[in-house]
Amino acid sequence: MEGNLSIVQLVLQASVVVQLVMLLLLGASLLSWTIIFRKRRLISRARQDTDRFENSFWSGGELASLYRAIESRGGAIGMESIFESGFREFAKLRQQGGIAADMLLEGSRRAMRAAQIKEIDRIEHNLATLATIGSTSPYVGLFGTVWGIMSAFTSLGNAQQATLAAVAPGIAEALVATAIGLFAAIPAVVAYNRYADQVGRLELRYDAFMEEFSTILQRHAARSATAG
Repeated sequence: MEGNLSIVQLVLQASVVVQLVMLLLLGASLLSWTIIFRKRRLISRARQDTDRFENSFWSGGELASLYRAIESRGGAIGMESIFESGFREFAKLRQQGGIAADMLLEGSRRAMRAAQIKEIDRIEHNLATLATIGSTSPYVGLFGTVWGIMSAFTSLGNAQQATLAAVAPGIAEALVATAIGLFAAIPAVVAYNRYADQVGRLELRYDAFMEEFSTILQRHAARSATAG
């Protein structure tokens, strides 16, 4: 667009309410892109950490050695945190003595479940914000558009001659708000759907590991009960 109908001119000439709507939508878009880039790095790291831990876990080494290595590093996250919590609780209960094998396993599973919930919550943090931006931005933009069109037609009441040239700039200003709303909403919706799917896949991997690790701990508990 050229001349008086350039995008910059439309924004500058818009009413205060429409300008505030545009400013709000631009802020939402900036927040959305910040979350998108941060979440991309976080989920990518979570997948890499999970792959690395599974390679170590299934390499055939002793569980106690793996646990001590993770504990010595500190700050375990992801699948490492689930393993560390489960093994710690299992070892603690077994040292107490006199506890049935099923109770050992149940205590370990509860600890792993708590660690998994914390990990999923950490990864999902701010995903709801993306969903909110994606679902509300078009309506916020539409509000700005409706308000701008109302203002444009209201101003015609004071005009001696109502022409398309007189009302077109006001309508164009209003429609910019809808365009900005869509600009903020579309990336947020796409990113939310993509990241929600990736988090769901990570959660399935965590669930599968918990079941496999529980089976291993069950064998250890059975041997301890037999030896006892």
